[in-house]
Amino acid sequence: HTARSAMQNLAKLSAFFADTRTRRSLVSGTALSITTLAVGYINDVLTSPSVRKELLSMNTFPNLTIVIPAKNESRLLPTLLASLCRQDYGLMKSTKVFLADAGSTDGTQGLAMSFAGRLNIEVIPGGLPSVGRNAGARRASTPYVLFIDADMELKDSTLLRRAMELAERRKLHCVTTNIWCSQGSTRDQVLYFANNIAQYGSFLVKPFSTGMFMLFEKATFERLGGFHEQALYAEDYLLSKKVQSRKFGIVSGCIHTTNRRFRSMGHLKIVSMFLKTMLNSWNDNYFLHDHGYWRQKV
Repeated sequence: HTARSAMQNLAKLSAFFADTRTRRSLVSGTALSITTLAVGYINDVLTSPSVRKELLSMNTFPNLTIVIPAKNESRLLPTLLASLCRQDYGLMKSTKVFLADAGSTDGTQGLAMSFAGRLNIEVIPGGLPSVGRNAGARRASTPYVLFIDADMELKDSTLLRRAMELAERRKLHCVTTNIWCSQGSTRDQVLYFANNIAQYGSFLVKPFSTGMFMLFEKATFERLGGFHEQALYAEDYLLSKKVQSRKFGIVSGCIHTTNRRFRSMGHLKIVSMFLKTMLNSWNDNYFLHDHGYWRQKV
């Protein structure tokens, strides 16, 4: 209601000043003082979060498509989808969300479609994450595509909007964010902290982003060939490392995940695989071999 009233007042002010410009009888000093006050008021209105969101929602053409690869994610997927519903991104209602399902047998598809009244969601055939992500990207007709894992949660309601603003303002090709495991053990949190440090350090070498949260400019995504569908490990890094460092960004804040990767594989195994990934940054063939990641991941 406040946003609508502000918009109505803004429209009245605009009409008023359109009319006063034709009235030459105003004393210049008085006109200047009135105009200055009104411009200040308009600026206050435009910087109001509620009005900014309403102005953005007037643009019905979406700029973003979201792709979620999934298989048997009925336990965690609702948390992600509910957090997307809470985002203050003005075009969220019209943003297409593709769930690329790899043959789930636990009701994942039905749970996804239960959000159809709140999200513009559609289930499509998937496979390994690289296959599912590419399938969603092919269906996207928007300038940007966000790839996000099914076990994520966007606790910060501003994260998606700020990621889009950063990408558009700086004309970035790829944007990620920090990863946090708030419900995990101290070891879990230390390892995710190290992951975040590695992301910042990757500016100096080859940009490192995980598929947990990877916002891509679609034209660049297509030019780079998308995700390597024969890659059996770290297909996300295989793609992000092709991005120019000056076109890579990390939006402040974080996205939350669980510690199931550590529970299913063990901390030492994850650390070992991470270090080997860094050491093989220039050896793409390394990622085409099965390192047991998908066999062990739950």
